[in-house]
Amino acid sequence: MPDRFELSRRHALAGMAAMPLVSCGGMSAGNSAPPESAPTVALTGEAYPKPSLETLAQRGGRHFGSAIASTPGRTDAGSVQNPRYTDLIKAECGMVVPENEMKWQTVRPSPDTFDFSRMDDIARWSQANGLALRGHTLLWHRPQWFPDWLNNYDFGANPATEAARLLTKHIEAVTTRYKGLITSYDVVNEAIDHDRNDTIETSLSRAMGSPEEVIDLAFRSAREQLPDGQLVYNDYMSWEPQHQKHNEDVLRLLEGMVSRGVPVDALGIQSHIELFEIDPATGVGPYMEREWRRFLDEVTGMGLRLLITEFDVKDRELPSNIAERDSKVADYTRRYFDVMLDYDAHLDDILMWGMIDKFNWLQYFDPAKRADGLEVRGTPYTSNYEPKPMRTAIAEALAAAA
Repeated sequence: MPDRFELSRRHALAGMAAMPLVSCGGMSAGNSAPPESAPTVALTGEAYPKPSLETLAQRGGRHFGSAIASTPGRTDAGSVQNPRYTDLIKAECGMVVPENEMKWQTVRPSPDTFDFSRMDDIARWSQANGLALRGHTLLWHRPQWFPDWLNNYDFGANPATEAARLLTKHIEAVTTRYKGLITSYDVVNEAIDHDRNDTIETSLSRAMGSPEEVIDLAFRSAREQLPDGQLVYNDYMSWEPQHQKHNEDVLRLLEGMVSRGVPVDALGIQSHIELFEIDPATGVGPYMEREWRRFLDEVTGMGLRLLITEFDVKDRELPSNIAERDSKVADYTRRYFDVMLDYDAHLDDILMWGMIDKFNWLQYFDPAKRADGLEVRGTPYTSNYEPKPMRTAIAEALAAAA
């Protein structure tokens, strides 16, 4: 049987049953079969603003999108199983990206098995509803996000060879399964240790000799599978002063990759921008626009494209008052989008890391939690699916750029 995800858009729209999970290169694809058809999406009657954010983004030649999850058996999450949430995604977005469903912890339960069931849920849903799909991520380069088996793996007598085999097999399995469906991948995610200002050591890098050996192999393997695909290095740079050292480290990493001929096409800028302090002069958090533009100039000067891959706003130090807080978040968002959209000729797709507050990861991320215990309001829609001033700010920025 083939090891590709083979639900064509024509068949998906016709309601054809999806093929069962099949083996990838002789490895088990898991023991949980996917649903026989794409999840149905019931309209809820929500009147979302027009034009959509996707329509406005398309005027600039790009997609607007969001992360989405798969939570089988649950409809109370930001997932393809939640009809109300998918109604919002369809109304506003033209692209989705898996939140966790493509990461090693999910798809690689052991060295010899793959389980694509949850990723297949998202792939089927995106096809059935005509949304483009990004890949995130082929390698999250952090030990705390490796599966336990990989952190403790015995690489044997030839560790470099065995590590390379594990990595290339993983990339081959994922890209082959979604070949023709996903053309832009975050190949490597977060390879910099911001405390050490250097690349992160992992079990793979110790086996292969250095983190750079792992990163380079990941990109070269992805290029073999996707000769025309967009290969992205993704990281959490931002324009706040506390990110400046990290930004410089990312520049050095990219410069090294380009000088070694590594096939990297773009930088994915996560853009989890922060209001952790308040600047009395502006009433919002301090940011360094001049330094940020210099950073973007250096990235694009290497010939690399830009993407906004995971946008949201951390509002920890803003007032409790909802109207005031939403206004400041919107203003900060507009400032950031205006700068990024000044790089229109280099900027590709724009994705949120969730569209409504209660499903956004910041609610559970300790450094982003508010001292008053209130919900972080860092996405375009409230937890009741109501558009916020942030949504207006994004729409106005997109419209002005177009």
